[in-house]
Amino acid sequence: MSVKVSIAMVSILRDGLVNGLGVKYKRLADAVEKAIVEGVIEPGCKLPPHRLLADSLGVTIGTVSRAYGELERVGRVVARVGDGTYVRQRGMERQRDAGFRNVSDEPQACFDMSRNQPIPGQEALFLSQSLQALALDPDALQSISGYTADAGSLRHRAAGAHWLRHLQFVPDAEQVVCVNGGQHGLLCALMGLLKAGDTVVTEHLTYPGLISVARMLGIKLIGVAMDDEGLMPDALEDVCRNHRVSALYCTPTIQNPTAAVMSVPRREAIAEVCRQHNLLILEDEAHAVLARQRPLPLSYFAPERSVLIGSLSKAVSAGLRVGYLHAPQPLIGRLSAAVRGTCWMASPLALEVASLWIENGSAAQLLAQQIIEIGRRKALVGGVLQGVVYKTHPDSPHFWIEVPEPWRASQIAAELKENNYLVATAEAFAVGHGAVPQFIRASVCNSAGDDGLLIRGFEALIGAITETV
Repeated sequence: MSVKVSIAMVSILRDGLVNGLGVKYKRLADAVEKAIVEGVIEPGCKLPPHRLLADSLGVTIGTVSRAYGELERVGRVVARVGDGTYVRQRGMERQRDAGFRNVSDEPQACFDMSRNQPIPGQEALFLSQSLQALALDPDALQSISGYTADAGSLRHRAAGAHWLRHLQFVPDAEQVVCVNGGQHGLLCALMGLLKAGDTVVTEHLTYPGLISVARMLGIKLIGVAMDDEGLMPDALEDVCRNHRVSALYCTPTIQNPTAAVMSVPRREAIAEVCRQHNLLILEDEAHAVLARQRPLPLSYFAPERSVLIGSLSKAVSAGLRVGYLHAPQPLIGRLSAAVRGTCWMASPLALEVASLWIENGSAAQLLAQQIIEIGRRKALVGGVLQGVVYKTHPDSPHFWIEVPEPWRASQIAAELKENNYLVATAEAFAVGHGAVPQFIRASVCNSAGDDGLLIRGFEALIGAITETV
């Protein structure tokens, strides 16, 4: 049964305020969502203006705005600038708690531009050669066939230190912990150094893997405002003054999803804020290795409080699942304990292969090939992007593309999906309940060498955006 929202909506929300759970805006959002699910409020229905509801319910306009924002975040409504808020049509709801995906679960017919992954190169050939060489080396096989130290063998840690080295930042192997990829490294850092109920600040658009693992561990996230360089020091300072914050997680180089890169002065300012407020810094460098000319890591400017998370996943081989943590010596024991508690030890076989590649130059060769291929593909679709507003970095594997008002990125993504093209919207990266910017992240990584498919995918994306203008 449909209702006239100007009358019945107030009744629905009053009941939600009285009988619901949680803070006011959440009670309001839950009541509306329940009515939508039960069909009391029909798809396509326009919800009442914020002020009308606020006056009728005796709550602030801000409370109603947060309730509407929560409904938009979970995909129940669509806000159209200058026109109001509408209940989303059936089949357009945003999946909740779906987390992030490393492999697409969509039919193979879909062309997936939503994920960043290494472009296939010579890693399969190198892997074959390395495994054959290992098979003929009994001593090497014996050394990796049993248990190792929690942090990894000294040789594997030394290879990790070499991989993380950049300009004047020279890691010490004794300060490196080997992990099963960057995501495992992030999990170990959060588990080993924080506890449930602690608060971590991060960019207001951040890596979805952080959002997922923080939720699992009961760690609170606060999103901080960004500009073209990424995290803003003044915004971080403001959050620290108003909240009890334990740590900062950020991606200073090729930020995911905006592709922003912090300047050296920005890194120095962020380090100083963290020092003043005694924040632990968790620095993600998964994509940073793709940047041919990048500044020194935050870990260089605040070595006493920084944990650097690096991996081979984005540049060399995702399947090896090899990553490294570099941290102050006093934290190594806690990080090693987290490795032991999650998997006992990082895989010695994968670490052996990675170490061989780092030592003989194969890893650097694969990285160079990755950078060249990303650049080639981006140049290929560059002409298609004329007429739209976007951000990127020359070595970033993705574009961050603005969707013009009054349209929503989720609408464009849904339209593309109907035509078997997948993209990522800002919703997947959003922290908190604030307004989500209307942007789409589109990657050049996943065309399996088919340039025609890559071009058609971006033509479909840009066509869907420009048709709305």
